[in-house]
Amino acid sequence: MLTPQPLKNGDKVAVICLSSGVIGEPYCAHEKELGEKKLREMGLEPVFTRHALRGADFILSHPEARAADLKEAFLDDSVKGIITSIGGIETFRTFPYLMEDEEFINAVKQHPKFFLGFSDTTNNHLMFHRLGLQTFYGQAFMCDIAELSGNMLPYSKAQFESCFAPYHGRKITPSDVWYEERKDFSAAAVGTAPVSHKEEHGYELLQGAPVFEGVLLGGCIESMGEMLIGGNTERYDNVLADLFRACPQLREDFLRQAEITEKYNIFPTAEEWKGKILFAETSEEMPPPQRLRECLEALKARGVFSNINGIIVGKPMNEVNYDEYKEVWRDVVNDPQLPILYNVNFGHAAPRAVLPYGAMVRVDADNQEITLL
Repeated sequence: MLTPQPLKNGDKVAVICLSSGVIGEPYCAHEKELGEKKLREMGLEPVFTRHALRGADFILSHPEARAADLKEAFLDDSVKGIITSIGGIETFRTFPYLMEDEEFINAVKQHPKFFLGFSDTTNNHLMFHRLGLQTFYGQAFMCDIAELSGNMLPYSKAQFESCFAPYHGRKITPSDVWYEERKDFSAAAVGTAPVSHKEEHGYELLQGAPVFEGVLLGGCIESMGEMLIGGNTERYDNVLADLFRACPQLREDFLRQAEITEKYNIFPTAEEWKGKILFAETSEEMPPPQRLRECLEALKARGVFSNINGIIVGKPMNEVNYDEYKEVWRDVVNDPQLPILYNVNFGHAAPRAVLPYGAMVRVDADNQEITLL
């Protein structure tokens, strides 16, 4: 696996929109300014890719432009890192423009760069995994770096700063607090702190041995599930009706999502899951338990659970369905010997750790730590 260089002081980092383009909307100008300021305070020089600020409608209708931005970032030797602006719902639509472009594929292999993001960016992470590049499941520009309080959340900031050094030997431990999702992202919320709660659970071992090792691979559960079973347009039709009207091609692509993913061999095969630790977390949709079950059943059918060494499950956002999710995991996995560590700080629930794809880790539930080996 190609390992990119850690970030360093003075590095230029490209902020990119690979799914939602809201960072280019006037109502997000305050977040853009906050994020730029924070990156500069941490010694980085932010630049926005060519199309990143074109606005939500343009980004939605032009997956080829998003793909072009990613290719340009890899071809630009002055860019040392790439940070996604935010997630979304349809990053998979960039696959045809990237996986059929030999110049892009060669650029990734010849110019490996630090790449960071979470949520729907799972699609890109698994694409890069297929191309042999190590990437990092962690903070996004709008969600973390542009934190409206004016400072990154302490745990998230420490995790981001860890990207300025090799990760080997770093330990990931539970955060003392967790934060509710903000309800107000407007300029009026600048300077306000998110609602916080004392962490009452820590890492919970749901089953299996308390110590286990393996190589990290995973992402957002819904993103992975939809890679395998396709976008559920019946579920989305009500929620995304406006987007489907704005971009009729979007609905058609959703129906073909599993086909597109399979065509480019993005999702790892059963054999490739051997020796891995699946890390998986639920999105800001806070899906009902039945939706989680559907996604996990899709992973099970793919041979994931019969090959891995263990599972790390992210903290559910706002602790919604906290206990219900635990039961779904146990029931679908249906193997009490397979270790499952629950309530880990990564993914959609803030604060967020950084998980390197392809990193060998040792999980120690008794000592409440995950060590990157």
